[in-house]
Amino acid sequence: MTLFEDQIKHYRKQAGLSQEKMAEKIGVSRQAITKWENGTGTPDISNLMAIANLFQISIDELLSNEKTESKKSDYIYESRTEYDIDGKKDFDIKLGGAYKVDLKAYNGEKIVVELFSNVYKNIQSDYKVKIDDIRHNIDIELARLNGVSEAIAKESLIVNINIPAKYIGRVEISVNAGSLTVTDIKNGNIEINGKLSEVILDGNKSEIEIDSNLDMQINVTSHEGAIEINQLSATSRLIIPKNFCFRSAKKGIANTIYYEKFGKKVESFSNDESDNYIELNGIKSELVIAIDEA
Repeated sequence: MTLFEDQIKHYRKQAGLSQEKMAEKIGVSRQAITKWENGTGTPDISNLMAIANLFQISIDELLSNEKTESKKSDYIYESRTEYDIDGKKDFDIKLGGAYKVDLKAYNGEKIVVELFSNVYKNIQSDYKVKIDDIRHNIDIELARLNGVSEAIAKESLIVNINIPAKYIGRVEISVNAGSLTVTDIKNGNIEINGKLSEVILDGNKSEIEIDSNLDMQINVTSHEGAIEINQLSATSRLIIPKNFCFRSAKKGIANTIYYEKFGKKVESFSNDESDNYIELNGIKSELVIAIDEA
């Protein structure tokens, strides 16, 4: 099998598409996809353009001679669970403990939950992903089996959850983790609950509510909408890019917002005309809003 054939198969699986679904989306037969992936046929230029557009890559990337090893997992032990959905859903995700969690919207048809570890070899037998589809709701729960403790999970377990972008309604995720990254989710509301040291927000267009009583750092790469932080007796930092415009407010009891540039406290640079909104709520908490000067 050549690298080009590997590329087509890789991107199809990455998008969570069967051969039938891919064929339907680009207007060819399933047999054509099979021939392209086993090397007995080659797509013409119009089909190459359709494939590149489907996977949101360039034709150069599709035809790249670079080896696909770089796209494979960097982890020794892994588990993968997939589930087909065909309509808009609200998501309730309960994960318990993990070292790192990535929650991402993507252009596919399936929910894909991947578990990774470089040290925990019993990952497939000691963790079970349960997905319940109840009318307009999807419940995703990660269950620990065989006496595995949350402490072990927080030391060694990486969880990636990919959700089809076009089917995302409200999202609620509960997790105790060192790091949670939320990427490219564009919907009405995302609610984040749990004990978190770091939250990374990248490319979302949503109202995001974060409920955590740990001191934490929130890194905003890009965002459109509200970020509401609810804490009890905690001190957190919110790092924003240089060009990020926002208005801020504090609610609750005895809460304080500080502003920082170049590591020094400055006067407020909140803009009351901005559509983006940062709110601190809770009791006796502090939030430092700092500009990323890197």
